[in-house]
Amino acid sequence: MARMGGQKRLKALASPVFWPISKKKQKWAVKPRPGPHAQERSIPLLYIVRDILQYASTGREARKIIAEGHFKVDGRIRKDYKFPVGFMDVIEVVDTGETYRVMPYPTKVLVLHPIPKEEARLKPVRIENKTTVKGGHVQLNLYDGRNILIRVKDPRKPVEDVYKTLDTLLITLPEQKIEKHVRFGTGKLAIIVGGRNVGRVGKIVDVQRAWGRKRSIVTLEDTKGEKFQTSLDYVFIIGEEEPLISLPEVAKA
Repeated sequence: MARMGGQKRLKALASPVFWPISKKKQKWAVKPRPGPHAQERSIPLLYIVRDILQYASTGREARKIIAEGHFKVDGRIRKDYKFPVGFMDVIEVVDTGETYRVMPYPTKVLVLHPIPKEEARLKPVRIENKTTVKGGHVQLNLYDGRNILIRVKDPRKPVEDVYKTLDTLLITLPEQKIEKHVRFGTGKLAIIVGGRNVGRVGKIVDVQRAWGRKRSIVTLEDTKGEKFQTSLDYVFIIGEEEPLISLPEVAKA
């Protein structure tokens, strides 16, 4: 079977609908490497550099400037053009100082939202699950594939473990220091990261729990007073009364 860069190729027709490529003009697409985001919720760095930021006109040019180290993702230079970039990741153009956050956006699914330099050092991450590791310490497994270890003094009384799944942490980049912790629950501000309501922002007014996140239904209300529903799996807490990060204009409406 044909391979690309040591991996099986991805047909363009099978790529996510929000990727900025012509599926009629090209047969193959760049397949993201296994990394911090799943394929259906990410985009290869090459397409961000060439098609969204337009720093290159061809794939070859994009691969070259990426390999030269001109782009950072979450505070670290990434030289792999197949690196998967997903929601809440911070992109920095090293030479110009431009900074962007990858945000969920209505119909487009994913956009690069310009952010100020001071905000680029912060990233909200959702807690996907927790595990207890050697010594009774707690490991938080986060939305973007990273882990944070919470050390406890007494495993029998882990008072330091105040975190629950679906809570959001605001961390520093690239150090991963926790700056703020926002619990999941009614009254909290959230953005939708999937489904037909992707990119919408609202306050949680009700949570109907079922077996599994995808079957659980969350009702939210936006600033216009309109209520909408989505799967619990798509709800990403971004603040209490105010968002922890700046939002695209359409998300504020």
